Amino acid sequence: MDLRTLTYIVVGATFVLYIGIAIWARAGSTKEFYVAGGGVHPVANGMATAADWMSAASFISMAGLIAFMGYGGSVFLMGWTGGFVILAMLLAPYLRKYGKFTVPEFIGDRFYSRKARVVAVICLIICSVTYVIGQMKGVGVAFSRFLEVSYEVGLLIGMVIVFFYAVLGGMKGITYTQIAQYCVLILAYTIPAIFISFNLTGNPLPQLGLGSTLSGTDVFLLDKLDQVVTELGFAEYTTNVRGSTLNMFVYTLSLMIGTAGLPHVIIRFFTVPKVKDARSSAGWALVFITILYTTAPAVAGMARLNLMQTIEPEPGQYLAYDERPQWFKNWEKTGLLGFEDKNGDGLIQYSANAETNEMVKIDNDIMVLANPEIAKLPNWIIALVAAGGLAAALSTAAGLLLAISSAISHDLLKGVFMPNISEKAELNASRIAMAFAIAGAGYLGFNPPGFAAGTVALAFGLAASSIFPALMMGIFSKRVNKEGAIAGMVAGITVTLLYVFQHKGIMFIPGTEFLGGMSPNWFLGIEPNAFGAIGAVINFAVAYGVSNATEAPPQEVQDLVEHIRVPSGVAEAHDH
Repeated sequence: MDLRTLTYIVVGATFVLYIGIAIWARAGSTKEFYVAGGGVHPVANGMATAADWMSAASFISMAGLIAFMGYGGSVFLMGWTGGFVILAMLLAPYLRKYGKFTVPEFIGDRFYSRKARVVAVICLIICSVTYVIGQMKGVGVAFSRFLEVSYEVGLLIGMVIVFFYAVLGGMKGITYTQIAQYCVLILAYTIPAIFISFNLTGNPLPQLGLGSTLSGTDVFLLDKLDQVVTELGFAEYTTNVRGSTLNMFVYTLSLMIGTAGLPHVIIRFFTVPKVKDARSSAGWALVFITILYTTAPAVAGMARLNLMQTIEPEPGQYLAYDERPQWFKNWEKTGLLGFEDKNGDGLIQYSANAETNEMVKIDNDIMVLANPEIAKLPNWIIALVAAGGLAAALSTAAGLLLAISSAISHDLLKGVFMPNISEKAELNASRIAMAFAIAGAGYLGFNPPGFAAGTVALAFGLAASSIFPALMMGIFSKRVNKEGAIAGMVAGITVTLLYVFQHKGIMFIPGTEFLGGMSPNWFLGIEPNAFGAIGAVINFAVAYGVSNATEAPPQEVQDLVEHIRVPSGVAEAHDH
């Protein structure tokens, strides 16, 4: 069976599964729409959380980034996984104990202010919209190659699929769909990695294969990769860092606290029955995430080596353009791979020198999806990777769109403007808000500001600078009041956005790249995508400063903070 037909069958079967689950798990109440009725098992919730969080950036972009950044790409591995530890220990159990539907609802109640709730909604929408662009780009990239349609048509198909299972099922439908999507994406990620690792090193475990010798030689895979890239003028793969050590540290910190502040991830912990289950499901999510995240460095290194050796099989011996393999032709059609014969010799000369380099475009986002083709794996594996990439992008897009729609319908409409709205009217408003959110996300997907992980990294920075500090202070400080929280959120996200605007141009302008070269004008050498951690420090400082200069929160609010932090059952045991 040819690749195109096989891909249609595999991808089509997964879509039928997702939509079937959405119809089966259709939400009949606002509680089912927002938090799946609050009855999801911790293991199932951990799997759904993993799918929700492992987006197109994790599946499609991260290994591509590491492939070209080398060691410097480890910021994504450390930041995104480390953030889950913070979330499990410091946020998830307390927010679950509070027992509301959304993050802005908690912020509005804790800081006893509708204005604080509205500011939190604005911050949430800015973060989520920035994040969802990356998912839509991932959907377009995957469809454009594997279904052999244009990027725009692929994006439209993805929007329709998300509309059906997100609008119909709400959180209930999304949760069970994401469990299926996790199974698809993890198989799609690990199976090709096992094959490629075995082919290159004889070791079927990619995590071990990365540190093994190449088959039939005593040369280690990473040593060979260092040799190949340095011969072509690129930085050594295993020592290449992104900017200064300070930049690497701040970038990692920004991704960590951004992870802990992402509303669409936090909202997942409102879906479990008990407080204990919130911490348990965070642990399970980390287990499921670890499978992909320990595989990603191997996928990255092996993909880069395969790519380089395909184009230059031996030192100084370049591949003739007319003899380029089929995978090369396929990706050229998408516009994500580009060749220009600068010297007219018909050979593909690939180097770090911009003047002589003829591989004028290699989009980072193609590396994971093209890797099985480059390695000449069977068609069924290539089709499975297509389904996995789409599952990753669609699962996170659905979670983000739910966070956006619930912020509009539950926090703005019911919480501020129409407090007496009926449950049925609120549910309908949620679905209408979801439809508009999908349309808006689609528009931004048609005009993406950069490749997937670029916009995603910025979204984490915005969450780090605005929502994470407000949640931490709301749980662990009795003294921070509404004036401090509002001033802190506004200051944190404003400073971060201004820094991005100054160094990267206006967000959402087509063609704007967020992971460009180093700039001598960066503050202490910190790049815009890493600046969320600095924004968070400013948020904390402003909030505490303003709070100490104004009146303390009411006693009932201070009692609420105390109650949230006391483990369930302790007070009752003490009374006896």
